[in-house]
Amino acid sequence: MYKVQTLNKIDGEGLKLLPLDNYEIASEMSTPDAIILRSFKMHDMELPSSLKAIARAGAGVNNIPIDKCTDQGIVVFNTPGANANAVKEISIAALMLASRDITGGVEWCKTLADKGDEVPALVEAGKKNYGGNEIKGKTLAVIGMGAIGVLVANAAQALGMKVLGYDPFLSVKAALRLSRNVEMASGIETLLSQADYLALHLPQTAETKGFINAEKIGMMKEGAKILNFARGGLVNNTDLKVALESGKIACYVTDFPDADVLTMKNVIPIPHLGASTQESETNCAVMASNQVKDFLENGNIVNSVNFPLAEMERGSGARIIVANKNVPNMVSQISKVLADDSVNIENMLNKNRNDIAYNIIDVNEAEVSEAVKQDLAAIDGVIMVRVINA
Repeated sequence: MYKVQTLNKIDGEGLKLLPLDNYEIASEMSTPDAIILRSFKMHDMELPSSLKAIARAGAGVNNIPIDKCTDQGIVVFNTPGANANAVKEISIAALMLASRDITGGVEWCKTLADKGDEVPALVEAGKKNYGGNEIKGKTLAVIGMGAIGVLVANAAQALGMKVLGYDPFLSVKAALRLSRNVEMASGIETLLSQADYLALHLPQTAETKGFINAEKIGMMKEGAKILNFARGGLVNNTDLKVALESGKIACYVTDFPDADVLTMKNVIPIPHLGASTQESETNCAVMASNQVKDFLENGNIVNSVNFPLAEMERGSGARIIVANKNVPNMVSQISKVLADDSVNIENMLNKNRNDIAYNIIDVNEAEVSEAVKQDLAAIDGVIMVRVINA
């Protein structure tokens, strides 16, 4: 029986993939094998020794202590692409909101509620104050061409915009999905200097925090507009405020409002609705649950942010999982321990990512003893050992 703790409300379509005859699921649990969560902040949470996996039903994992998890051999998953369509759609809506003063016009209309038969004439007279521009023919620059960025770029291009993309780490998978009419910029200055609109779809890391700052804003056109549906910390608030006050940036639409942003002029704050659709929540929960299930039952890893991709078809016997520091001579030491304990290897997969190596070992025996597990754990450099008996 595997124990799965949920730290947020997780869509039932995902959780039902974890059958009750083999899984116990609860929001309060002292010794979980896995945790599934959305936005719950785990940084101050004590990680139980039983914990083997954490699955974030969403793409961002800044609410999870990744380094701490890696040191303890805990695999952290996310669900890239599961909420991509939802974020794409709200990003396209943001283009319209930034181009035409729809929100201002709506709020003004509400003030006319007591004007009776005068309302139609007042609307016609006042609409000139809420005009705007069309997006067709304008240039959208997209920074970050992952699952969401590609969808946004393709959709904007289909609406008649010129679209420039920038991503020094563009994957082959993303490139294959990108419209041939989307041009990839060679450098950030080239991209920003042409942008009427800038859409941010890059992850927030130590390197990208405050990525849009006074220097990069200075590269942009007068009156450009910024759309942020990635993470609030990507934009330097102090520099943004100056740019909004001067008119250098005409509008900032963000899905991550904070106290500072809410005091700035020409900001359209959206309460983190990017992935808040029923379809997105279902997709994320299904992907997260499937990843947890495959990992707990088979040791396979797909979409981890701290461990390598590792999948191997199950053999007929037991499966041994070993995670270790990515240093020389580890595989030979693991093989020697198994040979000394008379355990015969049927098949083996070794993958590595940065400082971590991950081994999936299928053996002929249906069960592997606790003594074998302890011998493997005693190898210097091993950080995690699991045995999944047949």
